[in-house]
Amino acid sequence: MLTTAALAVPAAAFAAPARTTLPDVEDEVMCPVCGTPLNLAQAPQADRERAFIRSLIARGATKEQIKRRLVEQYGPQVIATPPPRGFDLAAYLVPLLLGVAALALAAAALVRWRRRRPVEPDEPEPLSSADARRVNTDLARHEG
Repeated sequence: MLTTAALAVPAAAFAAPARTTLPDVEDEVMCPVCGTPLNLAQAPQADRERAFIRSLIARGATKEQIKRRLVEQYGPQVIATPPPRGFDLAAYLVPLLLGVAALALAAAALVRWRRRRPVEPDEPEPLSSADARRVNTDLARHEG
């Protein structure tokens, strides 16, 4: 009996999808008047858009359904992220390619840095006989 109840609770949790909330949607859509994300917008139109989203949530709409209705109502510019097709695909690919290039440069620099061997000092040139006499004279003066 106890194991049946323990299994029923997790199953119930997975059976019901999470209900969409206003914060789930408003950071992914824009205010059509001021062009800022809806969660930051203060325009009266933003308040009307929030009310529209709340009414769709009350009817049980999912996040994707709400976004589709917003596009129908306000146009495609209401979605905060560009669609991943056509020229807008660059908004997704350029940062990815720059990240890959940065990693490749860092790896190449690391390989070059690791290959470097410490430079061994050259052998000093032997002192000339005049320099050797001068050094010996100076040493004798300071020793005694």
